[in-house]
Parts: sequence; C-alpha cells; structure tokens
Amino acid sequence: MDNKHLGSNFDDFLEEEGILAEVEAVAIKRVIAFQLAELMEEKRLSKTAMAKRMKTSRAALNRLLDPANKSVTLQTLESAALAVDKRLRVEFV
Repeated sequence: MDNKHLGSNFDDFLEEEGILAEVEAVAIKRVIAFQLAELMEEKRLSKTAMAKRMKTSRAALNRLLDPANKSVTLQTLESAALAVDKRLRVEFV
C-alpha cells in the first residue's frame, strides 16, 4: 500500500484536507495571545489595567487573550499594541 503523503510536507497535507487556512489562523491567534500575555506580564499589567488602557471591557480582552478565539479585529490589535507601548505590523508573506 503506497502512502500518498510520503515525501510531502505537513502544509501540503493540510491543503489537501482543505484546512490549511483554518489551522494557520488558529496558530497565528495563539502566537498573538501568547505574545500579548508576555508583554502584559513584562509591564506588570493586570487584565483590568490592560482593558482600561485599551478602552475596552475585560471580557473583550479575555477574547483577545483566548488562543482558541480567532475572531479579532485590526482595531483591537492596534489598541492592544498601543496599550503595551508597541506598534502593530501586519504583512503579507
């Protein structure tokens, strides 16, 4: 029995399964949530203080920090970046 995936890479497999974009979106959101949590810790910001700096609710911040919640707007990301004294950079590769 031949394995059609032998010699291919994982991205090819995900593409064939039709889930590459979804898997990449989840991975990107996990990185964003991780980086933001690290920056908050570095700046000693509680969730309440961070939400206040972002001029948003703590529930909205929790959604942003939730690695499984991939619905996030550029406006929210920009607010979060400014709240931790960073700039947001988005690029196509």
